[in-house]
Amino acid sequence: MKKTTPIAVVVGLFVVLLVVYQSVFVVSQIERAIVVQLGKPVAGPLQPGLHFKLPFVQTSINFDARLLDYDAHPAEILTKDKKNMVVDNYSKWRIVRPLQFYKTVRTIASAQAKLDDIIYSKMREALGQYTLVEVVSTKRVEIMSRVTRESNQTADSFGIEVVDVRIKRTDLPPENERAIFGRMRAERERIAKQYRSEGREEGAKIKAQANKERAILLAEAGKTSDMTRGEGDAQSIAIYAQAIQQSPEFYAFKRSLDAYERSFKDNAKMVLTPDDNFLRFLK
Repeated sequence: MKKTTPIAVVVGLFVVLLVVYQSVFVVSQIERAIVVQLGKPVAGPLQPGLHFKLPFVQTSINFDARLLDYDAHPAEILTKDKKNMVVDNYSKWRIVRPLQFYKTVRTIASAQAKLDDIIYSKMREALGQYTLVEVVSTKRVEIMSRVTRESNQTADSFGIEVVDVRIKRTDLPPENERAIFGRMRAERERIAKQYRSEGREEGAKIKAQANKERAILLAEAGKTSDMTRGEGDAQSIAIYAQAIQQSPEFYAFKRSLDAYERSFKDNAKMVLTPDDNFLRFLK
């Protein structure tokens, strides 16, 4: 009986290990797999765990089952009010039917190219029904919900689920930015001129009111002054009248002395006749 040589044992062991290696494969927790025989799917999708296939004839292809990101390139879109805007969006998606995914797009890169076409088409269609202000502020959530829903319906035929589509950033093309900035500057200048005009008008009103109040105050002060002066003159006249009634001769003498004092001061010179009544108290 012929003995088995060590080389034959090693070769046999190697063949067994190779067959086992080609027959057994593992699907991780974050993946799903299908088995392909000569380019045609024959089994799947396979859940995480240990699986078997025919060696050398069949091949296992694993697909990432996690939520994937796709960041699209910025693209120009025309809004309802005929405004061009550059939209930069991203999407969250995942492979939900690996077998259908393999039959239609096969690879992640091809799937992203399909998503780019689908999402851009739905985004352009949706944004075309809203104005620039609605896209930027008031209607963005509604628009994104619509784009997500419609993109998911279209991508379903490729075994893909579109979970979410969002706009990261919206910009204006350079020529539109210059035009809009020009309109904004003109509008601000118009508002500034309006404020200045209203300020001048308000200033004129305040000045006119102040002049009116000043005139009223001066008139009231003049009135009060005249009344006080009149009352003082009346009291003075009454006092003079009372003094005259009590002693007319003394009043005349006092008044003449006052007249002498005013007339003869500062070496004043006067020409009077000796019998002039003005000099009667000097005789």
